[in-house]
Parts: sequence; C-alpha cells; structure tokens
Amino acid sequence: MISADFLFALLGAGALAAAVVPRLVAGRPLSVPLVFLACGGAFQLLPTPVPNIDPVGDRVWVEHLTEICVVISLMGAGLALNRPFGRRRWGASWRLIGITMPLTVAVTALLAWGVLDWPPAAALLLAAVLAPTDPVLASEVRVGAPTDSEHDEDEVRFALTSEAGLNDGLAFPLVAAAVALAAAAGTGLSGSWIGHWLLVDLLYKCAVGVAGGLAVGALLGWLFFRAGWQAMRLSEHGEGFVALGATFLSYGLTELVHGYGFLAVFVTACRIRAAERAHGYHTVLHDFVEQVERLLTAGLLFLLGAYLAQGSLSALTWQGALVGLLLLTVIRPLTGWAAQLGSAAGPRERLVTAFFGIRGIGSLFYLSYALGTEAFHVPAEELWAVVAFTVLASVVLHGVTASPVISRLDRLRRLRAKHNPRTGPEPDEDDVANERL
Repeated sequence: MISADFLFALLGAGALAAAVVPRLVAGRPLSVPLVFLACGGAFQLLPTPVPNIDPVGDRVWVEHLTEICVVISLMGAGLALNRPFGRRRWGASWRLIGITMPLTVAVTALLAWGVLDWPPAAALLLAAVLAPTDPVLASEVRVGAPTDSEHDEDEVRFALTSEAGLNDGLAFPLVAAAVALAAAAGTGLSGSWIGHWLLVDLLYKCAVGVAGGLAVGALLGWLFFRAGWQAMRLSEHGEGFVALGATFLSYGLTELVHGYGFLAVFVTACRIRAAERAHGYHTVLHDFVEQVERLLTAGLLFLLGAYLAQGSLSALTWQGALVGLLLLTVIRPLTGWAAQLGSAAGPRERLVTAFFGIRGIGSLFYLSYALGTEAFHVPAEELWAVVAFTVLASVVLHGVTASPVISRLDRLRRLRAKHNPRTGPEPDEDDVANERL
C-alpha cells in the first residue's frame, strides 16, 4: 500500500516536472508525453509498493478522469484558434473530418474484423475509439497562444488543432454506432439499429451539441466582454479559472439535454473567441487551461506508463499490434493525404498534416465509456491492450518526429518569405505563416 506521504511527494514532483520538462525537451526529438510515459514505466522499478492499475476494474475512474482531461483540452484548442470560422477558412478541417475520419474508421474496422477475427461491433468499436486525434500529445503540431492576428497560423498547425477539436466530439456517433450494433446483433450483423442511430445519435445529438455550444458561448461572450455591470464583465478582472467554469457549464448543460458535450465545449470556446477576437483576456483563459491540461495529461500518461509496465500488453497479439501500427503509418497518412488533394496547402504541408494523426487521451475515454455501456464479446483486456499499444506507438512515433519536422517546415517558411518580393527581407509572422510549402 502506497503511503499518503509518498503520494504527496510524488504529486509535487510531478507538478514541478510538468513545468520544467517542456523547457528541457524544447527543440529536441523528444516530447513531454514520452518523458512522462517513460517515468510511469520506471516508477515500477522503485522499491516501494505500487498499486495495481486496472482500467477494467476501475473503469468509472478512468472514464471520468480522461473525460475531464478531454473537455479541458477542447476548451484550450478552441480558445487558441485565431482564424475566424468559415466554410473556406476552415476548408482543411472539413476535409479531415468529412473524408479522412470516416475513411480511417471504415478501413480500420474492416482490418480489425479480418485480421483480428473480432465480431463486427468490436471491430467498429476499436476503429471508433481510435478515430479522434490528439495534438496535445505533441505540442509542436498545434497552434500556440491566442494572438490578435487572424492570419498568423500556418496551415499544418491550424488543420491539426481544429481537426482534434472537432473529431473529439464527432467520434461519439461512431462509438454509439458500435454500441448499438453490439446491442442489436451480438456477434453478428444487423441493420435494425441504423434508423434510431441516424436520427438520435447522429443528427439530434450533434445538432444539440452545436446549438448548446453556440448558446453558452454567446452568453459567456456577452458576460465576459459586454456586460453593463462592471462586476459581471469578467474580462476586466483577469481571472483565468473562469475558463474552467465555461468548460464545465457548456459540457454539463449540453449533456443534460442529451447532446454531445465534447462538441459543445469546442464550439463554446470558438464562440467566446469570436465575441472579442483581439482581447487579451483570451490569452489569460488559454494559459490557465493549458496549465491545467498539462498537469492532467502528465498524470494520465504517468499512469498509462505504469499500466504498460505492469504487463498490460500481455494480452496484445501480433495481429492487434499490426492493426495499430497500420493505422498510424499507413491508413491515417493515406486517407489524410487523399482528403487534402486540391486544398490550399502545399505538398509538404499535406504530407505532414496527414502523418500527424496522433492518438491519445480521447481514445482512452471512449474505450472506457463504451465498455461500461455494452458487451462486445471480446475480452476487455484485449481491447485495452490494442488501444494502449496504439497510443504508446503514437506517443513514441509522433513525439520523436514532431519537433524536427515542424522546425524544418518553419525554417523553410521563413526562408521562402524572405525571398518573396511581396514581403521583403524582414517578413512578419503573418507573411511567414501564409507561405505554402
């Protein structure tokens, strides 16, 4: 049994490490998530009693801890985006959501069905829980803090950040489809669930998620920036924890009316940002959310590392590992590339955007949620092994490559901007970001 004193010391060291490690690994082929994952594994070697980490037995705790981390990261992603919402401005996002995501799910489900010989519902569940991307696990590929410019986000960072903000919510209908198929058909196929799924799980819940996010975002935008009573105009008080209130209010209210709260939180953040786009209060909100997100992510990855070191991958077969690796190295890159053909991004940008389909905390949430809803006729330990292995492989593969790849793109943009006759030898950040590679 781990002592309370040791736990306090561990939490303190972890919080300090979450502040120091990002600066130590900056610019190196090493990511913060990879460090905390390794630390969690190394924790098993300490001569102190280590509690057993069991996401199957402790499913409820896993579900809610990952749920909190995801909703907070969604608020941070929405607040960080400078680009105004629009059909053309967000063209890369629509392509990745409308083409890459369903193609990735379809191919992964067929692969799991054929290679793993799983029932259709379990194959669809695996594909659905691995559908959402998670750039928080490689900070180099997401947009930075909010600025007052609408044009200083390069296409790669914007596409990956906005994709993650949207597909973390839009993965819910896919998970619901797997749950409905399992309930209707057991180990076989059935179409009896499709009508209800289409009307309720897809159309109604997505519509309520967007509407709830817009409504809460509009209300909070007015409260933050335009309320007539100064005490209520929260932007004048500079309190960052208000972002948590906005996050949980949007999520809770939308879930109460059976909408998708993940989608609502991201929409709320974008709507708050649009209320007064250039206001410095967005930076205060974003910075606070980012710090909380970093702490939660570090803690969850530490626990994941410990879970992996305790032998959780013993249930992993070579077929399961193959499916996870093919998803990361073949399926996502090919579907991501295909979706961007004809887009404004250059060939290098399309390649990088397609490659960095990072899997992370969202996948852990969706799996724990689904396993508490329906039986999928596959051992839960085996499902967890495949998903945990895929997240581990993503953290290693994308974490090691993110910094050098993105740094090279940034250098190429600056070099091209300096030689662009329209910008001159001293281009600003907007000019650099607008260069296509």
